[in-house]
Amino acid sequence: MENGSIISRIAFIGNYLPRQCGIATFTTDLCEAVASAYTETTCITLPVNDIEAGYPYPARVRFELTEKDIHSYTRAADFLNINNVDLVCLQFEYGIFGGKSGSHILTLLRDLRMPIVTTLHTILNSPTPDQRLVLEEVAALSDRLVVMSERGSEYLQKIYHVLPEKIDLIPHGIPDVPFVDPSFNKDLFGVEGKNVLLSFGLLSANKGIETVISAMPEIVARYPNSVYIVVGATHPHVIKHEGETYRLSLQWLAQQKGVESHVIFYNRFVSLEELIKFIGAADIYITPYLSETQIVSGTLAYTLGAGKAIISTPYWYAQEMLADKRGVLIPFRDPAALAEQVINLLGNEAERHAMRKRAYMFGRAMIWSEVAKRYMESFVRARAERRHYIPPGFIAKALDKYPSELPPLKMDHLRAMTDETGILQHALFTVPNYSHGYTTDDNARALLVTILLNELGNSESVGLASRYFAFLGYAFNSQNKRFRNNMDYQRKWSEDVGSDDSHGRALWALGTVLSHSTIPSFNSMAGWLFEQALPSILTTTSPRAWAFALIGISEYSQKYSGDRKALQVTEELAGRLMKLYESNRLEEWRWFERKLTYCNAALSHALLVCGRSIPNNAMTDAGLESLHWLADLHRAGNGHFVPIGSNGFYPFGNERARFDQQPIEAQAMVSVCLEAFRITGDKRWNKEARRAFEWFLGRNDLKLPLYDATTGGCRDGLHPDRTNQNQGAESTLAFLQSLLELRLAEQTHISMEALLKRTISI
Repeated sequence: MENGSIISRIAFIGNYLPRQCGIATFTTDLCEAVASAYTETTCITLPVNDIEAGYPYPARVRFELTEKDIHSYTRAADFLNINNVDLVCLQFEYGIFGGKSGSHILTLLRDLRMPIVTTLHTILNSPTPDQRLVLEEVAALSDRLVVMSERGSEYLQKIYHVLPEKIDLIPHGIPDVPFVDPSFNKDLFGVEGKNVLLSFGLLSANKGIETVISAMPEIVARYPNSVYIVVGATHPHVIKHEGETYRLSLQWLAQQKGVESHVIFYNRFVSLEELIKFIGAADIYITPYLSETQIVSGTLAYTLGAGKAIISTPYWYAQEMLADKRGVLIPFRDPAALAEQVINLLGNEAERHAMRKRAYMFGRAMIWSEVAKRYMESFVRARAERRHYIPPGFIAKALDKYPSELPPLKMDHLRAMTDETGILQHALFTVPNYSHGYTTDDNARALLVTILLNELGNSESVGLASRYFAFLGYAFNSQNKRFRNNMDYQRKWSEDVGSDDSHGRALWALGTVLSHSTIPSFNSMAGWLFEQALPSILTTTSPRAWAFALIGISEYSQKYSGDRKALQVTEELAGRLMKLYESNRLEEWRWFERKLTYCNAALSHALLVCGRSIPNNAMTDAGLESLHWLADLHRAGNGHFVPIGSNGFYPFGNERARFDQQPIEAQAMVSVCLEAFRITGDKRWNKEARRAFEWFLGRNDLKLPLYDATTGGCRDGLHPDRTNQNQGAESTLAFLQSLLELRLAEQTHISMEALLKRTISI
């Protein structure tokens, strides 16, 4: 599996040990198998309690549902949504969840924001109306459905109308045990030298144990040294409502038939280790269930995989598992047929051992390590295919149809991320993360954003801008004329020279201050820093650093167009970008490099502004040509914006990465398209800018908003199945810059229309 396919956190929902039931055993075994096979994945569980006291669960259990309390299902959904769970694996059985036919589980599933893979432990061919409705909605809410038999897949398609491509057939898991002679373990139970017949599982009236007891007189008459061992406690729900009536009836039946000395009851819930020993001691395993409507049986799977000779009634799962002479089927409730087959197998050792070998070899694909791999494949498919969830929140109308509909400006998260030093780099959800400190990159972005806020008349912006500006001043290293970038929370720099990109972004922010600020003290400081830092950009090697600086110089030159030094730097850096474009451009690849990586649109943006300011038509043409190509590349079939994903980017001649999509890409596209609109007057670019902005609001691959209307922040990215719930500085500032640039463009457009109307009227 590729690294990009790793799922970090999986939640398993279903009963869990030490609760005594088959689903609990299955969920526990599956969870542990996945956790063992994929050590980089964190597995947590959410069991369902049927008693008020609950159970003494292990540490892997993180949240407990109360079976009949529908509100606990809502709380569980909230718990999963806020805990960065990548995927939920649900074990569905009607009887373990509250509500009609287990309908309470739908309350949980409807609210989940991550992919869901559901294992179906019961699939009925004649469901009641309630059972049909519940299973159909579980299927609709699940991204993939796991069945453990071909018949289960067939019924899902024919009865419940599930598409076959949504179904994964994965066998019931079994422990990996050696192929041993039954005599090896018989002395552990005091049955050495005897023919051992075995049934195990939680005892209830549908298990058909009475059929075997009724057959025992005939078996014992032929093989007097035969014993029948029944392992398992009475099902807790049976105990609660009926007590031990069924077990007592079986004991009475054994006495009545005169075989009480040949029937041994182990009335307790045994551990897996002990169960394996019981299975190992059996010569013949019997599942005498009374109804055909059983789509899976863990007990049958376990004994098949252990290489036992098996006799079973023909319920659905047994028909499939025991085909091709892997076992023997007998009619329901037919002691005579059962006795005949037991006697035949005990008397024909060669046939019995051949059957055992066929069963054991078939079971090799069912051991838990193999099943865990199959489940992980299903999980990865579910995450890759996840597209259907649209959560509540701010969802934009198409902005090209409703040009005035921009979300309100909300600065709560910007304030929360800012302290007396500057803006912190990262957040855990919406809480500032002190451990990663600050960067010049982010404080330069924040300074630019607050200058735009000030231009729109926001009174709070000056105080915030002052903090970010002070950070830039402190970041500048006057000895080497470069900006440092990374500062820890204790205000210690981690380097003397920061990244090339941070230097370029600082120049962009300073140029914006000098172009847009009306605060004299800001302009004085920005002018000094800009002059000191400008020459060093020529020593950098990053094309993006050049692009950021060129955009900043363009802003600066709108007020100080006579600055010869700025013009020389512009010509040098723009020439470098132009050479890159000319050397890498192909008919099918109109780009500056042979790989699209991050903040791509800034390269086209830089050539556009340089073509206008130098002026140089070839640069303008190259900027527009590359932007046309990039915009087409960023457009999905249904018209929404799809940036290059950061999980691999897009090397020439290779497959592009679809995820993880970053907010900085949408911001860069908004900025360059607004610039292209200003330069060309072509309304296409205004539409492209708004298309990119809509990505923040939910018009994207997953139809999930990155913008958080409750905080004013922006989530850190779009994964294949969900948004990154952290709201860091870069993401939030990318959203705010895009929103402010669109507002300023709209304001300018309105002002121009008013001026035009006034001119016409005069």
